[in-house]
Amino acid sequence: MVMLVSLAQVASAQDWQTSSSLMGDSKYGANFQRYDYVNPDAPKGGQLNQTVPGTFDSFNPYIVRGSPAAGLAPFGGGLLYDTLMEQSVDEPSVSHALIADAYKYPDDYSSATYRLNPAARWHDGQPITVDDVIWSFKVLKENSPMYARYYENVTDAVALNDREVEFRFDQKGNRELPKIMGDLVVLPKHWWEGTDAKGNKRDITQPTLEPPLGSAAYKISSFKTGSEIIWERVPDYWGAKLAVKVGRENFDRRRYTYFLDTNAAWQAFTKGGLEDFHEENISRRWATAYNFPALQAGDVIKKAFPSASRAKFQGFVINTRRPQFKDPRVRKALTIAFDFETLNRTSFFNSYVRTKSFFVGGDLASSGIPEGKELAILEPFRDKLPPELFTTAYDLPVYDSPKAERANLQAAVKLFGQAGWTIKGGKMINEQTGEQFKVEILGNDSTDEIISLPYINSLKKIGINASLRIVDPSQYINRENNFDFDMVSTVLAQSESPGNEQRDFWSSKAADTPGSRNLSGIKDPVVDALVDRVIFAKDRDDLLASTHALDRVLLWNYYVIPQYNKAERWVAYWNKFGMPEKQPEYIGPDLDSWWIDPQKEKALAAKYKSIN
Repeated sequence: MVMLVSLAQVASAQDWQTSSSLMGDSKYGANFQRYDYVNPDAPKGGQLNQTVPGTFDSFNPYIVRGSPAAGLAPFGGGLLYDTLMEQSVDEPSVSHALIADAYKYPDDYSSATYRLNPAARWHDGQPITVDDVIWSFKVLKENSPMYARYYENVTDAVALNDREVEFRFDQKGNRELPKIMGDLVVLPKHWWEGTDAKGNKRDITQPTLEPPLGSAAYKISSFKTGSEIIWERVPDYWGAKLAVKVGRENFDRRRYTYFLDTNAAWQAFTKGGLEDFHEENISRRWATAYNFPALQAGDVIKKAFPSASRAKFQGFVINTRRPQFKDPRVRKALTIAFDFETLNRTSFFNSYVRTKSFFVGGDLASSGIPEGKELAILEPFRDKLPPELFTTAYDLPVYDSPKAERANLQAAVKLFGQAGWTIKGGKMINEQTGEQFKVEILGNDSTDEIISLPYINSLKKIGINASLRIVDPSQYINRENNFDFDMVSTVLAQSESPGNEQRDFWSSKAADTPGSRNLSGIKDPVVDALVDRVIFAKDRDDLLASTHALDRVLLWNYYVIPQYNKAERWVAYWNKFGMPEKQPEYIGPDLDSWWIDPQKEKALAAKYKSIN
């Protein structure tokens, strides 16, 4: 105990903080009462209806096995659990107090101490304890690939007293690590180590369809395995008056209905009753299909919300675990063969811009050629990197004419030739084995055809045996988790302050970990070193230079074929809501700040049978 007190005294070099930030102080300061855009008097009540693709078979989202139900999340607490702190919805890289009412850390970033709010409770009324925090940390590191990478440098969690827990790190200087300990979801140790109604001992390492005990604003009310789950608001939720909760989480119930076909889900939205809020990601539908009767009558509202948060990277992941993709010249050729401009014009109504960075938009994206600090970071790896990285700005081919198409495909064929492939009889043949080059794109919905089929046609023009395989969502998740694919389209969200999560995206260790987000199977000592450089950046300037260097190395190795992005969110919703006039510019619409307007809902129900 003497040793623990001594370590706590070291940590006291920093004062307790109720909000954390990696980019300057929060705009709300220390006296944060509520988000400035919410209606603090928003009424509670009503039901939010939403649809979900696929199916589910588990209420345990923190293991690789199983398909978790809507409302649960593999990272964070979802609707069921609270985290130590909650990430801000209107400021980047900021978190505010939740289960923990404050945290602190020493000047060398060697640890972080979190102090629990004594009011924090589980739904059964028992207090959330330091033991719960420590147990959660250990089981998540052991069973969740995502948390294992995120907290790789956290060696231990130790109780200092009945309210304080100290997380100890094996390295100093990681500016982000004290803050992101606040992202830790806290699970109920006493429930998971207890027995179910049949007397069977529960097991956190296995899927379950027993509704777990939670701590957040909602709990599972009812469900039909694989087809529907209904969540209900907890009336005596312990955190309802916290600053991050005031005016939010207003729906009494949240119902999720599953559809195996997204087109059927879309039709359900147009009829009403099963989906009240629809976020659109198909530009053709956004441009041409919003002409159904309810929208024309003003009962459905279509709106584009600007979003200042970092755009998500989207692309075709090339699985380098497969032998045909080992050569970077092959991966570059496959990248050159992707015709974005024609796709954007013919299918997307020119709604998108081409993605040219893994850190889309803002100051984290690399550009031009490396200079200054970035060049100094890359210089020790010069002999292990493509020479062009140092002399040529990364760019992607443009398909703006038939002539350009011919030139780009010829360039792709030339690269294949340099890698030992040649076209014979209209087929791209390996000169040593005589086998035709083959690519299968894995998808889980018919909408995958929109982007995949034009690309497949381009590949076929240069003799590649290309195809798209659509599988059911459960099979898709299992195959992706086990890296059983040639190519798969993925969406990758980055924060304004990249850090430990980069290990899960790119590290050699993650490449061999089922369920990790290193879908490409990258095993590159240079990438590993640059990931660590990002994680242990000394300040913002150092972080920018390190991230630029990492971005550039990933791009020039052609692990992913970049697709496209947009800087706004497209949504449509049935006119049953009340909402604050202002929505957070950072994320766009904050659905949790909306509420059901009984008069509007009653009017819709009188007009549409499907809503009754």
